[in-house]
Amino acid sequence: MKYFTGLLLLSIFSINILVAQVAPDKYWVQFTDKIGTPYSLDNPEAFLTDRAIQRRANQGIDYTENDLPVNPDYVAGVADAGASLLFVSKWLNGLSIQTTSSAVLDAIAALPYVAETRKMVDHSVSPKPKSFFETEKWNEGSLSPVTTQKSASFFNYGNGFTQINQINGIPLHEAGFRGENMVIAVLDGGFDKVDVHPAFDSLWLNGRILGSKDFATPGNSVFNESSHGTSVLSTMGAYSPGQLIGTAPNASYWLLRPEYVYSENVLEEYNWVSAAEFADSVGADVINSSLGYIDFDMPQWDHVYADMDGETNIATIGADIAASKGILVVNSAGNEGTSSSFPYMGSPADGKKVFSIGAVDGNGNRASFSSIGPTYDGRIKPEVMAMGQSTALASGSSSYTTGSGTSFSSPVLAGMATCLWQANPGHNNMQIKEAIMQSGDNALNPNEFYGYGIPDFEQANAVLTVLNQKNKAKAEFVSVSPIPFSAEVQVKLLIDTILQAQIFDISGRKLAEIQIDRNRMSNIILALNNLDSGFYVLVLSDGSQQQSIKLLKK
Repeated sequence: MKYFTGLLLLSIFSINILVAQVAPDKYWVQFTDKIGTPYSLDNPEAFLTDRAIQRRANQGIDYTENDLPVNPDYVAGVADAGASLLFVSKWLNGLSIQTTSSAVLDAIAALPYVAETRKMVDHSVSPKPKSFFETEKWNEGSLSPVTTQKSASFFNYGNGFTQINQINGIPLHEAGFRGENMVIAVLDGGFDKVDVHPAFDSLWLNGRILGSKDFATPGNSVFNESSHGTSVLSTMGAYSPGQLIGTAPNASYWLLRPEYVYSENVLEEYNWVSAAEFADSVGADVINSSLGYIDFDMPQWDHVYADMDGETNIATIGADIAASKGILVVNSAGNEGTSSSFPYMGSPADGKKVFSIGAVDGNGNRASFSSIGPTYDGRIKPEVMAMGQSTALASGSSSYTTGSGTSFSSPVLAGMATCLWQANPGHNNMQIKEAIMQSGDNALNPNEFYGYGIPDFEQANAVLTVLNQKNKAKAEFVSVSPIPFSAEVQVKLLIDTILQAQIFDISGRKLAEIQIDRNRMSNIILALNNLDSGFYVLVLSDGSQQQSIKLLKK
């Protein structure tokens, strides 16, 4: 994994590189099927929480075979062969193990329901330094509290003002949407000092740290080894007025670690999937992952650009499955932007349903380290940008600093997206993602460096609010073309009736209203050349039903 931290301006990681000790090698065991499983899609309560079931019901998501847990008899058979079990993945239908015995591996491979075994961690291979050790810079300085609010807002955001104000998230907070009753799973490398840092006191006191789990080392505490996740969490969940208030201070959090801190192995991608499955099962609404995978200690697993097609890499496959379950998966684009050989995003940022976030500075300029697109199959990545250069963070046991990397632009965005979803619960994860993209300052001309640009969350909320209000009753009266348009649109009537047509801007302000009589015309031209470039909503009504159509003017 590459931590997407880029250039850090403080010692974020409280770890030392240790000499690898002799340890069992780790393997992935792939099963052939789920035949004979005692679980049933008709009884999801047996393997999903009520909250996970409700999230799917809210979004009309059906259960599929990958929801079924791995056949427990298969798992028991692997254990009986003598392997130590690590983690099981129902989405991938397999499990990770560790062993030093070739005889054990032979016995597992001979099981009739085992398709193959793959060595994922070889302790005879010297671990490479993690890329962030080679590139980051350190600064022991700390940020002082800000005693004067920078705007007339409900919160004194302190040093965190610029990163939320840049994406125009303050209006959502002031409207009362701060993440309440929403759940964010944070997948990261460690959360050292989260249990003692005062920035998180509000989360602990209000029961908003729902739990933690280590998917790298079974049973280990996540509150050690690395403080990368601590800094990531602080951009969302911190509540320290005058110092740092995150973008979702009242959300609830699961702290999950899929990452081996001292080595870089492809098994971490499988761990990532297991962590995402857990997030799904406990009902998380949003995943923030400031992790990415490109190259490994075992070079045979290294990814190349052709792998970044949204279908090949294990973590990418898992991330898109998570999104298919109704979770908004937000991932750092990466910090490879200055690389001459591989400036592209890593896995799982290349996912087709993954919301990949690049980094800008406080003035909105793209950070040079921010990884670029497109994906190998030609999709725009990153989708949007947020502040990832000199981002305000919690650090140590009680201090604050700044850090640079898409590790931080991702959670800044993820926290705000959580608040947007809280404000618009009738929309699904992909509609939330789309609204944010459409609100970007580069939405009319997205590219591989800047994506759709820096989003405007007040604008995104206005679009979703208008659509929610106008789509309560659905009908199809007309077809409209072209979209996007330059000066005018053609409205083709599909029914014989008198319609009222209204045009709204993204703030919900009505700009025009006309009556359309089908007996007099079947097609009309709406001249909209006086409108500025941007998004609008055309609403048509026959008195009992409504149809809403999003318009985009070039």
